[in-house]
Amino acid sequence: MINTIWSALQYGFMQNALITAVLISIACGIIGTYVVLKRIVFLSGGVAHAAYGGIGLGYLLKIPPLVSALGFSLLASFSMAWVHRKTKERSDTIIGVMWALGMALGIIFVDLASGYKADLMSYLFGSILAVSQLELMLMAVMDILIIILAALFFKEFLALSFDETFTTIRNVAVDWLYVILVGMIGLTVVMMMRVVGLIMVIALLTIPPAISNMFVKEMKKMMVMSILLSLVFTTSGLLVSYLIDLTSGAVIIMISGIAYLLSYVGKNLYQIFKNRQAGVEVHE
Repeated sequence: MINTIWSALQYGFMQNALITAVLISIACGIIGTYVVLKRIVFLSGGVAHAAYGGIGLGYLLKIPPLVSALGFSLLASFSMAWVHRKTKERSDTIIGVMWALGMALGIIFVDLASGYKADLMSYLFGSILAVSQLELMLMAVMDILIIILAALFFKEFLALSFDETFTTIRNVAVDWLYVILVGMIGLTVVMMMRVVGLIMVIALLTIPPAISNMFVKEMKKMMVMSILLSLVFTTSGLLVSYLIDLTSGAVIIMISGIAYLLSYVGKNLYQIFKNRQAGVEVHE
């Protein structure tokens, strides 16, 4: 098995896939932490699925789908951020409608496009082995942008994640800060669609931070742990899928989900054991 993996690593597509795993793990760890702490998973799902409209537009206009998806995703992100801030009572419904419209537009654009569309499913279900050099460069640029924004506004995002009222009182432009955060989610979604696909983006975006949040509470530590977990899940899923010839995105999510369940059960069992030990000591 080791020889098989080593021989696979000699191929250019496998090397690109491993670089992609590193790049996507950085984005997932940073942005996923905000998504979990701020509890905006549904909004993130809306952005992810609306981005499919950009994929269809790319096929229609004969431009790289990832490029058109980037613009469409940012537009959807800013729109949904505004809706979420201004119409809190009805935001879930409106975001759900925008989610559906984005998907519908993508399908219509693809139907209207002419020519060969064989790799379209890779954007829905992921194909980390098919990442091109251009897409790698685009991912690297988006990673750098995400890191810069997260560093520049770290204190503000920290306050926004834990206490929005306090952030508002301190005269921070919360609405603009929120738009920037959701825009960063849009960038991450575009990066992730080539790895696990739009259908499973939310799982990879939220599972590593959710596991990290079980064991650490400080945001920086949570981000670092989330990045490492994302890297473990993506690389192990990539190698396992290659060895047994399965869809890489599905295997990555399966490994992530199993890790979450084991972490959840393990932590609860440890807590029960700890409580019983404390009860025995008190009784004695």
